[in-house]
Amino acid sequence: MAVFAQLLLLLVLTRACGEGAVRIGQSAAIGELGAGVVLAALAAILGPSVPFFPELIRSEAFHTAAEVGIFSLMLLAGIELKPSEIAEHSMGRFLVALGGVIVPLGCGVALGLVFLPPGEARSLQALLIGIAMAITAIPASVRILSDLGLLRAPVGRVIIGAALFDDVIGLLLLAILTGLGTAGEIPGAGALALMLAKMVLFFAITVGIGVHIYPRVSRGLRTLQATAMEFSVLTAVALAYGLLAELLGMHWIMGAFMAGLFFEPERVGFRAYAGSKLIIGGVTAGVFAPLFFASIGARIDFSSIAGAPVFLISLIVLAFLGKLIGAGLPARLIGLSARDATAVGVGMSSRGAVELVVLSVAVQAGIISDSPGPGAGGAAPIFSSLVVMAVVTTLVAPIMLRGILRGSAPKVPPGTPLTGGPADPSDRS
Repeated sequence: MAVFAQLLLLLVLTRACGEGAVRIGQSAAIGELGAGVVLAALAAILGPSVPFFPELIRSEAFHTAAEVGIFSLMLLAGIELKPSEIAEHSMGRFLVALGGVIVPLGCGVALGLVFLPPGEARSLQALLIGIAMAITAIPASVRILSDLGLLRAPVGRVIIGAALFDDVIGLLLLAILTGLGTAGEIPGAGALALMLAKMVLFFAITVGIGVHIYPRVSRGLRTLQATAMEFSVLTAVALAYGLLAELLGMHWIMGAFMAGLFFEPERVGFRAYAGSKLIIGGVTAGVFAPLFFASIGARIDFSSIAGAPVFLISLIVLAFLGKLIGAGLPARLIGLSARDATAVGVGMSSRGAVELVVLSVAVQAGIISDSPGPGAGGAAPIFSSLVVMAVVTTLVAPIMLRGILRGSAPKVPPGTPLTGGPADPSDRS
């Protein structure tokens, strides 16, 4: 019974806050994140006398619902986009991603070296801060762009394409970090080559199935005329891809995205495409995406804000500036307008739950501690400060993005054909 009460409160609160944000001209994600922050505040204030709220934040039901939210967001993002939009003329987006990794990574490492005391863990923790700042949360970016109606507009495609490259680079950096944490040394060339080979194998398998197997399975299902069956098959493929990604050392969110990416109307039929997208879109926007965003806001630790204010403020400021300069400048160089290039930098600033995944890996490797106060040899509360940075960037990025793009970029409704529409400036590269 407690689980039902928790889920009821979560759903009502997140949907109410999301609707409230929309009514004042903001993204629904803002209100949903705010709902999580409210829950965190109630847990901190009422925890000793009303244990329901701390238990709610730590509940397995909340965690599982948030995981499903990430899954459904990534699956929907793949369905909304086309493989040609990701693969064709992608060098410009790779440059945006590279700049969006290198500059924040350098800022984070420098920040760690300035604030962390000397010790064996100092270099590792500084590298962790840099990696956390280099991350871009694709699920958060997808929701923001979807709310703005810009997911398939040129600026949206640059952000998502660059964020995908960003995640692959981040996986390599995370592997290096965990190798340092567990073995005390950087993985050798052989280990890194094996990691790259696994990534290539993952994309080769998923692309091959998407191109050659999807249409055949869909033709067989068309005779059944059952949208529910087609949706079940799509979900099963997404789960299988996620499992494959995990087995090959990648994060499962890439599997969900790849499953949706090749679920195109030209391959599976327009009826199957429209029906499945309607189901996943309704379930995502109506239930699981709000719970996912609330879970990010609920991770905030208010004690960390007062514990190391200079470190925290510097972390948040550099998190925005690093992406704005690192991703925005290359975006300008590949042909985007100054306004759209700024939007790319801002749009890649949200860290979301992807950063929390990085932090959990670092905790498991013993690089930092997730307990309140100084973390694993550091004077600054690294874990809680990075969580706050993830929440703030995911909360503020939609507000900034909406302000930058309001009235400037054409809104392209999901599913609108791109032929005859505005060219993607990144295609010039």
